[in-house]
Amino acid sequence: MKHAINWFEIPVTDFDRAKAFYEAFFDGELSVMEAMGMKSGFFPVDFMNGAIGGCIIKGEGYIPSTEGAVIYLNGGDDLNEGLNRAINAGAEVILPKTSIGENGFMAFFKDSEGNKIGLHSNQ
Repeated sequence: MKHAINWFEIPVTDFDRAKAFYEAFFDGELSVMEAMGMKSGFFPVDFMNGAIGGCIIKGEGYIPSTEGAVIYLNGGDDLNEGLNRAINAGAEVILPKTSIGENGFMAFFKDSEGNKIGLHSNQ
């Protein structure tokens, strides 16, 4: 198995607010699709080169939370840059940039919908 994860979905209650938040975070546009009574906004990712992707999603049974599984987004070359983009988009920092030794750095923030999201980077 090459990757432990092959897709992820972040639940949202206000799709437009969440879309604006994550477009600011990624500094790119989310492509939108509606199907099966759900609305999804796909994160910019290079699937053609084996990248793992995900989306924000609004639909029945999708409830934002700070409890349960945590998704870690790529914090970039320097986690401070990714964390600052999240803050500028309106995130609340739950755990500031924290060293995890030889594994790099991590942080947690609460997104516009109330989800606890992790960031990871090597610096």
